[in-house]
Amino acid sequence: MTILVVGAGATGGFFGERLSQAGRDVDFLVRPYRAEALRARGLRVVGLGREERIDPKVVTADEIDHPYDVVLLTVKATGLSQALDDLAPAVGPDTRIVPFLNGMAHLDQLIGRFGAEAVYGGVVMVVTQLNAAGDVVQLAPMASIETGPLKGSDGRLDAVASQLGDAGFDFTVTEDILGAMWSKWVMIATIGALTCLLRAPVGDIVASRGGTDAARKILAEAASVAAAAGHPVPASRLEAIAGMITEPGSQLASSMYRDLNEAAGTEVEQILGDLIDRAHRDGLDTPLLDLATLHLRVYEHRRTHVAHNA
Repeated sequence: MTILVVGAGATGGFFGERLSQAGRDVDFLVRPYRAEALRARGLRVVGLGREERIDPKVVTADEIDHPYDVVLLTVKATGLSQALDDLAPAVGPDTRIVPFLNGMAHLDQLIGRFGAEAVYGGVVMVVTQLNAAGDVVQLAPMASIETGPLKGSDGRLDAVASQLGDAGFDFTVTEDILGAMWSKWVMIATIGALTCLLRAPVGDIVASRGGTDAARKILAEAASVAAAAGHPVPASRLEAIAGMITEPGSQLASSMYRDLNEAAGTEVEQILGDLIDRAHRDGLDTPLLDLATLHLRVYEHRRTHVAHNA
């Protein structure tokens, strides 16, 4: 079977390298400048006491000439539309697409473009970032993929699982992938809203008077949206998230918080904007999530305004 990893950034680069090291037939769909860099330097994954390098097989959009069995869609939501145009020639009648994107909005775009049968749900957990040299730096040991068909069973599932399992990271197939996606959405929205609104990692927030209370209230708001959508987060999972966002001394922060500190674009609309829109449609009151979303929207407005007038 053949695997196409769309993107070779912090997430796609990590999982694609792991799959390649496990002997899978992996190509990376990247932009020309990234293709040139990968061909010259290789794809490197470093951190946690290891340094690995592969010579990846890279293709650009105009070089795709056949369908792939599995497509791992690892771009950020802000690059989704272009990515769908680029990968379209790689999708055939037997292709299965596993998206790594946050939130839920991307599913409608994927299904509208390629049909429900071709699209799986996906939940990815990994803490990585690119360094200045373009290497993937792994910052924490956890690394996992959870996937499954969006509706019912699928005759290609076993074949897909055989390609993604036993490749140096945890892999799980679930019958309730939408529930798993909602659970992750609640987690990342809570951490994102908390750390971006208060501009600090968890440890600094809970060390301040009122910080723990704010963290729990944001989690309760996010969880209420999932419950209203018919995908309540299990109590054990909520307890685990609550522990993460109230842990003294924790340096936990969201990728959006890191984007803020680097004056980069954020996924505010995909992670928070879509969530509060669903809350409002269901008549839910989410004042802290609303405020965090507005905070990031103002940041995005100022960032793009300044860039436009520079």
